[in-house]
Amino acid sequence: MPTDQTRRTVDAVQTTLDIIEFLQERERAGVTEIAEAVDRSKGTVHGHMATLTENEYVVNEDGIYRLSLRYLDLAETVRGRLRIYDVVTEELDDLAAECGELAQFATEEHGRAVYIYKTEGENAVQTASSVGNREYLHCISLGKAMLAYMPEERVDEIVDKHGLPESTPSTITTREALFEELAEIRQRGYAFDREEKIEGLRCVAAPVVMKGEVVGALSVSGPASRFEGEMYEERLPNLVTRSANVIQINAQFS
Repeated sequence: MPTDQTRRTVDAVQTTLDIIEFLQERERAGVTEIAEAVDRSKGTVHGHMATLTENEYVVNEDGIYRLSLRYLDLAETVRGRLRIYDVVTEELDDLAAECGELAQFATEEHGRAVYIYKTEGENAVQTASSVGNREYLHCISLGKAMLAYMPEERVDEIVDKHGLPESTPSTITTREALFEELAEIRQRGYAFDREEKIEGLRCVAAPVVMKGEVVGALSVSGPASRFEGEMYEERLPNLVTRSANVIQINAQFS
C-alpha cells in the first residue's frame, strides 16, 4: 500500500509536466491556450513559461512557445544508458532487411511498453508507433512477450494500475484470459498480436531475457493479408526468437 510519502506530489511540478506534455501534442501554443489546456490561470502559466524559457526547456517566439531541442540531449543520455542499444539496432536492422517488414524493440517502464527502436524493411507497413511512444502491454505482442516473463505479482500490479482496455474486438480484456495467454507464450517462447491493437495488423514478438530478467522484446509487424499461414505461424517466430537469442548473446560482451 502506498505511504503518505509515496503519494506526496508537488502541484507546481505537475503543472510544468502538464504544460510540457501539452506542447508535445500541439507543437506550439500561446499562454492563453496553454492555460485553458492545463486548467491554470494565465498568470500562473506565464510564470512557468518564463522559468522553462530561462532554463532553455522551451523557446519563446513572440509569445508562442514550443519545446526546445534540449530534450534531444536528454533523450540521447537516457538511450545511451541502455547498454544493449547498439546490439539491438544492429540485429533489428538485419531482421528487417531479411523479412522485409517492420521490426521494433521495446522495454517496459511504469507498466507500459516504451518503443526504443524501429526499423523498416522494403515491404514494411507504416504504423503510428514511434520511438518513445508508450503502449498498453496486454494488447501488443511486444508487451505480452515481456509480461510472460515477469513475476505474476508484477503482472497483477500492472493490470491493477492500467486495466485491460479494449482496442479491437480481439483484445484480451479479462485477467483470466491474459494469464492463459502468458502461459502459452512461455511454453512456445514467442507472442502473437492477432489484430489486438489495430485491426488488420498482426505481429509476432520474442522476449530478450538476461540473467533471468526480461529487459525488453522485439517484434515484426505486418498486414494480416501477408501475416498468415506458415509465414506467420512458423517462419516469423523462428526469425524473432533467433534475433532475441543473438541480442542476448552479444549483449554479454557489449
